[in-house]
Amino acid sequence: MRLLHSGQALRRFYSHRSRIGKMATDIRIKASLSASDPQAHPVLIIGQLRHLNLLKFDDLASKLSPRVTEETFLNAIACLHPAPTDKVSLYLDVATVASLPLKASRHNTASRAHAITRLVKNHVLNVSEESVVLVCERENIFASACAVVRAFPLYSRKTGNGAQAKSPTGGSGDGDNSRNVVNVEFVVIDKDGGIESDPLTADEVKCLNETARGIRLTARIVDMPCNEMNVDHFVQAIEEIAQELSLKPQIIRGEELRERGFGGIYGVGKAAAVPPALVVLSHQPKGAQETIALVGKGIVYDTGGLSIKGKTAMPGMKRDCGGAAAILGAFYAAVKCGFKDNLHAVFCLAENSVGPNATRPDDIHTLYSGRTVEINNTDAEGRLVLADGVCFANKDLKANIILDMATLTGAQGVATGKYHGAILTNSETWEAKSLQAGRKSGDLLAPIIYCPELHFSEFASAIADMKNSVADRQNAQSSCAGIFVAAHLGFDYHGVWMHVDMATPVHCGERATGYGVALLLTLFGSHTHSALLQSIAPTEEEPPSKRLCRD
Repeated sequence: MRLLHSGQALRRFYSHRSRIGKMATDIRIKASLSASDPQAHPVLIIGQLRHLNLLKFDDLASKLSPRVTEETFLNAIACLHPAPTDKVSLYLDVATVASLPLKASRHNTASRAHAITRLVKNHVLNVSEESVVLVCERENIFASACAVVRAFPLYSRKTGNGAQAKSPTGGSGDGDNSRNVVNVEFVVIDKDGGIESDPLTADEVKCLNETARGIRLTARIVDMPCNEMNVDHFVQAIEEIAQELSLKPQIIRGEELRERGFGGIYGVGKAAAVPPALVVLSHQPKGAQETIALVGKGIVYDTGGLSIKGKTAMPGMKRDCGGAAAILGAFYAAVKCGFKDNLHAVFCLAENSVGPNATRPDDIHTLYSGRTVEINNTDAEGRLVLADGVCFANKDLKANIILDMATLTGAQGVATGKYHGAILTNSETWEAKSLQAGRKSGDLLAPIIYCPELHFSEFASAIADMKNSVADRQNAQSSCAGIFVAAHLGFDYHGVWMHVDMATPVHCGERATGYGVALLLTLFGSHTHSALLQSIAPTEEEPPSKRLCRD
């Protein structure tokens, strides 16, 4: 870290302002660089060193003048030595340039999205208005913008911070003068190493802003504790989004779930004070060619049920609704970006609680598939609600592409780590597409084994069709959990089924990341009217090894 100018008085001024009740932040993504004085509106410039070296002072003069000279700017760029990142202060602490890691491996995103998020978290000043300028190639605009958005969570209950939103969906707050504003702006590097002069199109700006709203909505729901985000509150959040999109949700709740055969959702949630629910949002435009269903695990709190978690394992279980939250954010943004095909969002909502009516180990439930499940672990509840959800997507919604997303297993973090969700699918082509989408969006994925003929035997039961938890916890536990869900869809399902386990990437430290929104928008980008999403959508290229599965 280097400081090319001194000025303790101004630093103290900004430090003082940032301590006076840290306010909620609005994010405004702009089409081009706006003129601003860094002394009034601080600026953080982020890019790869090879891109920063291509810049001339005139390319950024509108953000730096009159406080920074061309000589200072060029000296600062020359001083950058990322290992893996570095920053140089151009003028006090209010104009800063930061470089991203030099290398990104084949399993990382070329955008260096996680490094962008860390730099923004560490170096923005949280004043009334400031700018983040991203210097990147066009293909990394989407992931880079999403990375900035993840640095500004909405939810807080710290007193005096102005972040008390009135609704679970946490509206944008535009026009509220009590909120901080971060302007996200771009300098786009073309393939020839030049600077693109054209601003982002209105379509691109709209896509980025709607995606930002979806990510922050998702993170807000995941961050909210169960006393503020129980099943009732989650249903309210869905209803508010439905109203914005001029849709009417289908809601099946409480005893109606039992009557209609949703034994998984009902069995998991029946002990809670607030009854469980299956909620469906449907976007069905004219001319649709395919039907896609997104199924989300929405366990608003997971005590483990009667197989109760320990005192150190239970804190943080408010995040067990992360899959459903991501699908709500992605569904909202996808519809706003003009989704061309049928798109259904299926929310499997329940609180896995303890009480006189709780499911017991040894109980047997009949799920929506008609198959019976012997419960040998009430803490393996997510797969039960998802099984009902994917079966509903197949039987009732007639979806030919089904993706379920869930904070399903702690073993996911062991298998694929803190940054990569796990993808399990019956389609090698869509596995390759998912991995591409992860790298393009910054919501990274890694494949796990799909092999039901070897793994489904882990659920063998002497008295029911299957148990709900594996016999051997050392045998590909995350894959087995997903296989359980697929068993209720049917291993002979002729459509595409994808399962995303994102138990660990759903949060970073104590804050939610909004993981999943950017991934889903990118994965299905070709199904939208958005030129930006279409440009980063996975291609139809053959997977590395295309194998036929013979009977």
